[in-house]
Amino acid sequence: MLTIAVTGATGAQGGATARALLAAGHQVRALTRRPGSPAAEALRGLGAEVRHADFDDPGSLAAALAGADALFAVTTPFGTDTRTEVRQGTALVDAAAGARLGHVVLTSAAHADRGTGVPHFESKWAVEQHLRASGLPWTVIAPAAFMDNYASGWTLDGLRTGVFAWAMPADRPLTLIPATDIGAFAALALQRRDDFAGRRLDIASDACTPARIAAVLGTALGRPIAHTQPPLAQVRTHSPDLAAMFAYFTDTGLDVDVTGLRQAHPEIAWHTFADWAGEQNWTALLKR
Repeated sequence: MLTIAVTGATGAQGGATARALLAAGHQVRALTRRPGSPAAEALRGLGAEVRHADFDDPGSLAAALAGADALFAVTTPFGTDTRTEVRQGTALVDAAAGARLGHVVLTSAAHADRGTGVPHFESKWAVEQHLRASGLPWTVIAPAAFMDNYASGWTLDGLRTGVFAWAMPADRPLTLIPATDIGAFAALALQRRDDFAGRRLDIASDACTPARIAAVLGTALGRPIAHTQPPLAQVRTHSPDLAAMFAYFTDTGLDVDVTGLRQAHPEIAWHTFADWAGEQNWTALLKR
């Protein structure tokens, strides 16, 4: 049994990883800035130890990581910015090195190591490089586009009106993965350090075109859903970062060897997009 610290434990990727590790019988330290939140309470109910930790407070990180065997590390620019993500990710790696952890599994982004020019990919690559140079045993898992994003934000707003607005051509494939599969893969890597240490793996569960995504969502919602392609100029007015991402997805593509991953790791219950869509409570989601 391992004691594994999990950052972002009240978020999508960290929460999925914490639940997968708890189900496998490990001790989980759920690190969060909000230990009294409903999500933190839910993890306590599953058996996790919840600890306060703040990326901008080195003392809290050191205390939270002391005595742990390994760390699942997640960083994000959303809600802050890419410079903050790099600063916080660097602080987290430094704290892990100070605690002399036996393994760090960092979640990044598929293709972040390829010079994409996408700001929130480049920030993750900077954190990856700092981890590689830290001397810690490391693994980087790099998820493709999140299926979970299709149940929130502007996508959910569009679905209420029968529209799947996605700034890519209808026939351009995109690789996808749900948080559940990211968590399962992270837990696998954490439990099998010798097999995964020193490796960087792009991961995805399925590949779909926007036309296919709209069709699957229509089936799941029981109503027609039409794909529309907002112009990148429109996206850019809201977020230059996301506009750069959509341009990369369209021009280069986010290819990941989905078939190879499924063959190499059959112990993961990989979800197709239809699997994931069928598991969502769309009635409740659309009422938000």
